[in-house]
Amino acid sequence: MLLPVIMLCVCALLGGGALIYIKLSKKKKAAAPNINPAAVTANEFVNVKDIRGNFLYTRDGLIMAYLRVMPISIDLFSKSEKKQIVRQLTANMSSVGYSFQLLAVSRPVDISPLLSELSDTLTNCGDVKQKELLRQEILEMSTFALSGDVVERQFYLLIWDKSEEGVERGLLQKLKYLEGYFLDVGIQTEILEQQEIVRLCNLINNPAYVHLEDSDFSPSIPLLVRDK
Repeated sequence: MLLPVIMLCVCALLGGGALIYIKLSKKKKAAAPNINPAAVTANEFVNVKDIRGNFLYTRDGLIMAYLRVMPISIDLFSKSEKKQIVRQLTANMSSVGYSFQLLAVSRPVDISPLLSELSDTLTNCGDVKQKELLRQEILEMSTFALSGDVVERQFYLLIWDKSEEGVERGLLQKLKYLEGYFLDVGIQTEILEQQEIVRLCNLINNPAYVHLEDSDFSPSIPLLVRDK
């Protein structure tokens, strides 16, 4: 007789706990503010508070800085040279005592200068065969441009720290050390300025973004509108 009584008590306790949990959840949902998704700005959605100079300031109290790593053609190196680069860069990066993140993004390539150069060559060319080859090349490149298949991989190192006084100076110093590590093995780098950081944010968060070298990055607050 004791076992059924215990089971009834346990079931009653579980049922009461579940009822209390449901009531508390309903109260929390009722107390939570009603946020209209159509009124959320893009910078709130991507956690960006501001971009100034070499830094991106997030809404959760972090400061971020970026270093672009320029690509190199490893086909131009022998096996021993490749191993030497890997060993040297590994040794340099092993001394880094802070967190960093590697970003690899694809960027559309602007091939309009190449098309202009081919067109000029075609205009000044007198050979019939060469003209035909140039026309075919221009047609092929134009097809690539319209299809959006002309992309290049770009690599960035991201470092960050909590937003405090004097943090920017420390982040810049860390980026300069990273620059030196890559320069030791012949790899060029670039510390991103404000305009380049805005473009990088567009590449990551806006898949429809088309890269333009002279794009206007003046401050604007677009709204994310939900489809009805």
